[in-house]
Amino acid sequence: MIEVVNPATEEVIGTLAEGTPADVDTAVAAAVAAFPAWSQTEVEERAKVVRAIIDGLERQSQEIARAMTAEMGTPITFSQKVQVANPIAIAKGVADVLERGYFEPEEIGNSLVLREPIGVVAAITPWNFPLQQMVAKVVPALAAGNTVVLKPSELAPKTADLLAEVIEAAVPSGVFGLVHGTGPVVGEALAAHPDVDMVSFTGSTRAGRQVSKVASETVKRVALELGGKSACIVLDDADLARAVKIAVANAFMNNGQACSAWTRLLVPADRHDEAVELAAQAAAKYTSADPADPSTRIGPAVSKAQCDRVVGYIRKGVEEGARLAAGGPEAPLSQGFYVAPTVFGGVTPEMTIAQEEIFGPVLAVMPYVDEDDAVRIANSTIYGLAGGVFSADADRAMRVAKRLRTGQVDINAAAFNTSAPFGGYRQSGNGREFGRFGLDEFCEIKSIQR
Repeated sequence: MIEVVNPATEEVIGTLAEGTPADVDTAVAAAVAAFPAWSQTEVEERAKVVRAIIDGLERQSQEIARAMTAEMGTPITFSQKVQVANPIAIAKGVADVLERGYFEPEEIGNSLVLREPIGVVAAITPWNFPLQQMVAKVVPALAAGNTVVLKPSELAPKTADLLAEVIEAAVPSGVFGLVHGTGPVVGEALAAHPDVDMVSFTGSTRAGRQVSKVASETVKRVALELGGKSACIVLDDADLARAVKIAVANAFMNNGQACSAWTRLLVPADRHDEAVELAAQAAAKYTSADPADPSTRIGPAVSKAQCDRVVGYIRKGVEEGARLAAGGPEAPLSQGFYVAPTVFGGVTPEMTIAQEEIFGPVLAVMPYVDEDDAVRIANSTIYGLAGGVFSADADRAMRVAKRLRTGQVDINAAAFNTSAPFGGYRQSGNGREFGRFGLDEFCEIKSIQR
């Protein structure tokens, strides 16, 4: 049995039966059996199923938000406004694409080009945005006519169970299956399974490499959404105070546990000290507190192991000579897996905290000499998931955004778009999620010559 722990109280709030490879075999067999009928279901019917899932999520939204806060410590207001609202918007985007004729055949010369489902999809999802990542995989996969076996994080099982209840009420038996368990056991069994046609995985880059390795034995399609070390570039003509405030909020969102967070803040060298002071002032407003309280802005790390990992990086930053401007390695509360919101100044590109994904509320402020230097620093990690650019000149900001080797860039804090493609370059993964691009991932392309 796996114990489910509330990270704010350190209390066990549930137990979870640990899945086995035999459980995977059973779920995959059911998905294989259900695929022929489901794959031939009319697109209109599949769109109705997606709408039914949306309705179910809206009805269960408050319970799901409370479950996420209890399981992984995200502040309840963030759970309600982002952790639940975004997945519902993502699912609505999928339904809209289906209803606009996404599966209509395309004529190219004497060929009829069709989009068809891949087959059985294994969805392996993380704990930090549990509902969003499950919905972003399962809903478009089902919408495309695939059957799905989901392996959610063992750290957020209640959220997965609530989603499963909604989906199972909307689809025929076997079309969707859920197997709880750990990555090394259940996740690898799914990735290796000969009857699984595709794996869609979100998690660390290290785990993504292992999924790719295991899946390669059967040459199945693998879509990966992995780690990040995203940079926010504040150009010399930008409103520094506004940009820093927004960058701190982005770095600390979801308790700093977001793969797309701007964890590196790049500022002109002659304004570095000012930026560090502004960031420290902003960080002081993020008081660690009970995530169930609607006024809380930052809660605990998801687990003791994650807490210890983040604190280890903070100590490493101090050891390597970065200047600690806010926070530090000492726990802000005596109970719970809390990490003090931390700001470092004087961070250089070769430092560990500038290169490796920390996955906690830690911001590295880094000086640059000129625009070319800023772009060079931003592109100097193995990752390429997200980023930001601030400038008073929109055209200039666009030019810089185009130079960043990353899958998504926000200019002047543009709103998050749940229908635009989301995914990374380089070791941040491959493939895209959300909207039409998310549906593309789960389709095969067939050409029929006439």
